[in-house]
Amino acid sequence: MEQLEQLFPYFALILTALIVGAVAYLFFKKHTENEEGRRRFLLHKEAQGKLLPLRLQAYERITLFLERMDLNKSVVRIKPRNTSVENYENDLVNGIEQEYEHNLTQQIYVSAEAWNIIRTAKNATIQTVRQTSMNEKTDSADKLRETLLNNAMAGVSPSQKALAFLKAEISELF
Repeated sequence: MEQLEQLFPYFALILTALIVGAVAYLFFKKHTENEEGRRRFLLHKEAQGKLLPLRLQAYERITLFLERMDLNKSVVRIKPRNTSVENYENDLVNGIEQEYEHNLTQQIYVSAEAWNIIRTAKNATIQTVRQTSMNEKTDSADKLRETLLNNAMAGVSPSQKALAFLKAEISELF
């Protein structure tokens, strides 16, 4: 019993040292986590400053693509070389595909949902051209052109729907 009483001050010192050590460990751990979070925040803030102009430029290029792909503008921009419906259909589809391929890299700057809508708008526009060219009444390139223009003016085009989505997404950035 007497030996236990002699060891008691040592146990008290060890217990005090353990408590001080645990508090110091928790303090430094919390401090290190805060510093890491601050560094991550500063890096993210710096990256945002550099990335935002690139993202806005990508949105501008995609907007230009959607405008150029719109049938109202494609039909005016791409004129028939001859009277062949098939040739004119191919010219329109190739023009849209080339524009799309030219802007493929912009997908890394927009959301996956936005890119899917853009791709869907492109495919819907191509499908409209192909379906219109298969119509029996469309017997010449000029008739195809006229029919496409009339159909495009009658409703909201896939390009316009995609553009509305892009505008909404851009407004979320600010």
